[in-house]
Amino acid sequence: MTARIGVVADTHCPEFLARLPDRLFEVLRDVDCIIHAGDVNGRQTLDALAAVAPVEAVRGDHDSDLSDLPLSRELTVEGRRIVIVHGNRSRWREEPETLMWTLSLGAHRPHGDLPRALRRRFPEAAAIVFGHTHRPHVETVDGAVVFNPGGVHQWNPRTVALRLAQKPGWFEWSWLQVARHLRDYSAPSVGILEVSRTAIVPTVIDL
Repeated sequence: MTARIGVVADTHCPEFLARLPDRLFEVLRDVDCIIHAGDVNGRQTLDALAAVAPVEAVRGDHDSDLSDLPLSRELTVEGRRIVIVHGNRSRWREEPETLMWTLSLGAHRPHGDLPRALRRRFPEAAAIVFGHTHRPHVETVDGAVVFNPGGVHQWNPRTVALRLAQKPGWFEWSWLQVARHLRDYSAPSVGILEVSRTAIVPTVIDL
């Protein structure tokens, strides 16, 4: 038997997205359950996903209103151990990476060491699902599948313009003045994990 799991991260809804995209629900229509790897942002997001399938979510760094969510969670699916974690680290690691990404107009790929750091943190996992970077990532690290489905919300010139129209605070406004010139950015995406007793197969799907 193979379980089909929808994998979602970084919805940032309603913080940056007014609503979840229709395409997201099309992709998730036939899944057995949904994993959300953090930066959910609103309870209504979890409720909307739960109308499709049972949801297992963790707390990200933009989830201060969802303090009941754990920072990490472990599931057993078809006998395989799957860990869910957002992936954010200390501000001393995060803020220089964000600055480099912004100043490079998206060319810098932050958090390149994160998959191996997560593998060291969860040595017994068969798969580790994470978010935070907004970049799809599929890698096998020391026998474990390390999978980031990418972000449902992505910064790009269109989404930056929409956020600026909401008149954010001065600090965010200043950052967005640079970010609106982004040249290298990912498409919004989600993932599917097909899990059986013999294999874990991740797939990234653009929205």
